[in-house]
Amino acid sequence: MATPSPRTQDSQPSIPAGVPPVVARWVDEVRALTQPARVHWCTGTSAEHDALVAELESRGELQRLDAATFPNCHLYRSDPSDVARVEHLTFVCTKHRDDAGPNNLWMAPGEAHRKMDDLFRGCMKGRTLYVVPYCMGPIDSPYSRCGVEITDSAYVVVNMGLMTRMGTPALERIAREGRFVKGLHSTGELDPNRRFIMHFPEELSIKSFGSGYGGNALLGKKCHALRIASWQARDEGWLAEHMLVVGIESPRGEKHYVAAAFPSACGKTNLGMLIPPATMPGWKVTTVGEDIAWLHPGPDGRLYAINPENGYFGVAPGTSPKTNKNAYDMIRHDTLFTNVAVTADNQPWWEGREGTPAIDWQGRPYDSKNGPAAHPNSRFTVRAKQNPSYAAEADMATGVPLSAIVFGGRRRSLAPLVYEARNWRHGVLVGSSVASETTAAATGAVGVLRRDPMAMKPFAGYNFGDYWRHWLSFEHRLKHPPKVFHVNWFRQDAAGKFLWPGFGDNLRVLEWILARIDGRAPARETPIGYMPSPADLRTEGLDLAPGALEELLRVDVAGWRTEYGGLREHLAEYGDRTPKELAIELDQGLERLDAAG
Repeated sequence: MATPSPRTQDSQPSIPAGVPPVVARWVDEVRALTQPARVHWCTGTSAEHDALVAELESRGELQRLDAATFPNCHLYRSDPSDVARVEHLTFVCTKHRDDAGPNNLWMAPGEAHRKMDDLFRGCMKGRTLYVVPYCMGPIDSPYSRCGVEITDSAYVVVNMGLMTRMGTPALERIAREGRFVKGLHSTGELDPNRRFIMHFPEELSIKSFGSGYGGNALLGKKCHALRIASWQARDEGWLAEHMLVVGIESPRGEKHYVAAAFPSACGKTNLGMLIPPATMPGWKVTTVGEDIAWLHPGPDGRLYAINPENGYFGVAPGTSPKTNKNAYDMIRHDTLFTNVAVTADNQPWWEGREGTPAIDWQGRPYDSKNGPAAHPNSRFTVRAKQNPSYAAEADMATGVPLSAIVFGGRRRSLAPLVYEARNWRHGVLVGSSVASETTAAATGAVGVLRRDPMAMKPFAGYNFGDYWRHWLSFEHRLKHPPKVFHVNWFRQDAAGKFLWPGFGDNLRVLEWILARIDGRAPARETPIGYMPSPADLRTEGLDLAPGALEELLRVDVAGWRTEYGGLREHLAEYGDRTPKELAIELDQGLERLDAAG
């Protein structure tokens, strides 16, 4: 066991100097409820990180990996029943059920507090209670927001130290502001039948019990940065979104910042760390954020973005020098891996990486009969600054001004390679229409359409109808709103072959988008928006099948009529909360389709 920090106390501690009274009172209430053996106030120092890692190693919870090939990297194996987010056990607890909306599971706040407090009562006996103050976003940014997570998991503390600005500076900011998001977490007994994640947006608080994994336990991530923050953003006049943010600089030195929202398996991480193809020399792409963006109206009437996170919690399988070299290089040192496999020479291994697994993610000798060697949702946690394409602007208090917002989904047909919304209001309709089709490998059936508006279906902390209305309000909040686009990298031909190469070549589409922003690129008006002609996209060096580009940029009028019918049904699920402006936009779209038909 590592020597306790000077800020670790017994179960009846004195409060360290400088702790805000509002935090001290809450910690004392939780201590009385959970009855820990010790209380540790986290400072966020490198010495504290090293001591926690050493403690986890000594207990056999962390395995140090090969120092020559993966220096200062460790492996953590979670309980086999605790390997992913549990959306079916995740609740939004508001006074009025309609405020949570049909997009969320709801429970009355009083009932939820009673249920959770019964679970937390005495759950930390013999354990350490860690107090984790953190800041989401640059510590000096007016757009950042702070929180405190109380947890009994040292693994969670190590992850939060990598993912957020964690420690004393965050506590000092809380002392100045007097407000923070309260997050209470315990691994409990890791019993799936005693596992719940409750959000109380009206109270800016979260309670999570029974899981030690990912978004269930790292409460600064999806719980705070999206579900609670989206409610907070609605009240305060900004947006909390499931978006990457990249800076794109042309050979002429022109630079734009683009935010993009994609559902899972739609190329989000690859776009966030895009490497320009060799056929486009002089282009530069830097990563401001890879998963979450907080968007605020700036003093000049533009929309500014910060990345509230300070690290990445990424999916390991499929990450390779070929698919995402920046991500692969980033995780070669000082990385915490979760549920990957291990080779005979103690290197981490996952599907898509060279080498041969010897031990699977559960610690058993690898046997293909037991399934994949690495869990399909195995992860890496790493500081963002290790990304070779890390943008220094990610630390700017002002954030970065957005020139475009891009939505995307995975569609075999219908959705063209790229189109531009007619205006902001139409752009909100485009965002609300985001959907992806499942694959046979995932569901046993191809083409099952899943609606995921703005890629926020699992994460919006309130009624989607109100959420869309809030988005629409930015038409009046911004003098210079970003242009809105939709992309689809996944169109296929009749044989199931992708028509577009994707990966770095997606920059060719972004080049047209940026030229549209600057007023330099032509576009043809179609019933669904503005689109390039085949000649408007750079294609030299591409090996496209004959007619592929024409098909990628074709508007299927009959198919879009059916699509709009399905979208109307989707919007109707939110009843009177759905803004009438979206219904009007939909009607106008159908009129344009009829005129083109």
